[in-house]
Amino acid sequence: MHAFDVLGDPVRRRILELLADGEQASGAISAVVQEEFRISQPAVSQHLKVLREHGFATVRVDGARRLYAVDAAPLREVDAWLDRFRRTWDQHLDALATELARGRRARRIRGNETRGDDP
Repeated sequence: MHAFDVLGDPVRRRILELLADGEQASGAISAVVQEEFRISQPAVSQHLKVLREHGFATVRVDGARRLYAVDAAPLREVDAWLDRFRRTWDQHLDALATELARGRRARRIRGNETRGDDP
């Protein structure tokens, strides 16, 4: 399974969002995901298993609890893959920032002219 196949599922993305805040017990994860997605506890366990097997999450046993955490390595790989596309959207965002600055400047100049101030 490719990283984007793992991340393509909204339940798994939500679990990773929960884990981004820090280590979580499987019961706490399950409670949130069951409530939000209306799926069973075994279904949540399967999603946790997929995340674990594909390296997106780690688990450690603490007594009777299983504590999950994010493993950032596969996310760095996704980030590296996305990096080649970043140039495209960075250029568009830079162009947007330039246009917004021009618009603010033009409004400021019009405002000064209306009041009779010099630009």
